[in-house]
Amino acid sequence: MPRITLQSIADRVGVSRMTVSNAFSRPGQLSAELRERILAVASELGYHGPDPAARSLATGTSGAIGVLWTQPLRLALSDAVNARFLGAVADELSADGLALTMLPPTVPAHDVAMDGAIAYSCDPEAPSVEWLRRRGVPVVGVDMDWQDGVRITIDDRGGARAAAEHLIALGHTRVAILTSRAETGAQARHHVGAERLSGWLEGLGGVKPVISFVQVFGDNRASIVETLRRHRPTALLCVSDLVAAQALAAAGELGLRVPADVAVVGFDDHPVAAGLGLTTVAQDPDAKGRAAAEALRQTLSPRAGRGAAEPADVELPVRLIVRASTGTVGPPG
Repeated sequence: MPRITLQSIADRVGVSRMTVSNAFSRPGQLSAELRERILAVASELGYHGPDPAARSLATGTSGAIGVLWTQPLRLALSDAVNARFLGAVADELSADGLALTMLPPTVPAHDVAMDGAIAYSCDPEAPSVEWLRRRGVPVVGVDMDWQDGVRITIDDRGGARAAAEHLIALGHTRVAILTSRAETGAQARHHVGAERLSGWLEGLGGVKPVISFVQVFGDNRASIVETLRRHRPTALLCVSDLVAAQALAAAGELGLRVPADVAVVGFDDHPVAAGLGLTTVAQDPDAKGRAAAEALRQTLSPRAGRGAAEPADVELPVRLIVRASTGTVGPPG
C-alpha cells in the first residue's frame, strides 16, 4: 500500500500541500468547510496527521511551548486565577498550532523540547530558568523580575497601595498584613510578594503594621487565629483572596464581627470573593494570559522569518472592588 502523505491528500482534494498542512497545524487559516473536507479525505485515506518527530527534524521546531511553575501543578492549577491565566494562554496560542507543555519544579527543563517558554512567577535564578538561558530558549516572564526577555505583570504595588489607603480612610490604625515568608526580606526577588508588600506599606503611611507569615496554598487557620488574638488588629491585608477567605473563617471562629471588629481585604478577585462579600483588588488573568501569549508570539516571529512588532513589557491595570468585608472601625462588640 503506498504511503499516504500531505501531497496525496492535496491531490485528492485539489488544493496545495500547504493548505493541507494548515488544516492540521493552523486551522484558523482555513474556512471550517474546507478544513472539514480535508480532514474527511485524510481520514478516508487513513492519514491522522503529520509525524511530530519528522516535522520537528524538518522545521527545527517542536510545536510546543513550555510553562514553568514554582508550585507543584496540583496546587498551582487548583487556583482558579492560575487556571484562567493558563486557559487564556492555551486558547491564544492554539491558533498558531502550538501546544503547551507543563513544567513543574521537578521536571528538568533541559530534557523537554520546546520552541519558547513562559515562566510564571518563578525565581529568575531557579535551575530550570537557568537551563532555558543556556539553551537559548526565548522566555516571557510573568509576575516576576525578568531581565532576559519580555515581562508581563499587573500593577501589584498600585493595587496594594489602594487597598491600604482604603483602610486608612476608614480610620483603621491597627493593621496586620498576611503574606508569605518567601516574599519578603532576602527573598524579595519574588516580584508579586515584594511589590504588594511595598504597596501596602506605602498606602499605610505612618501606620506600622504587624506582618504575619502564611502559606499561599496552605492551611493558615491556626496562625491567623493567633495573629487576631495576640495583636487585635482592626484590619487585615491579605496576599490573596484564598488567604482572605481563611481570615474570614478565623474571625468567625473567634466571634469577631466583619467588618465592625475586623475588616478584611484580599487580592486577585478570585471567584470566591464576590460570594464572601470580600473587598479585593481585581486583576484580569485572561488579559494577562493573552498578553503573555502575544509577547511570546512576537518574540518567536523573527526566528520564523515573519515580520512582527518588537515585543515590549506590559503592566496591566488592577482595580479596588469594595464589598461588605470592609467598613469603619466599629464600637467594641
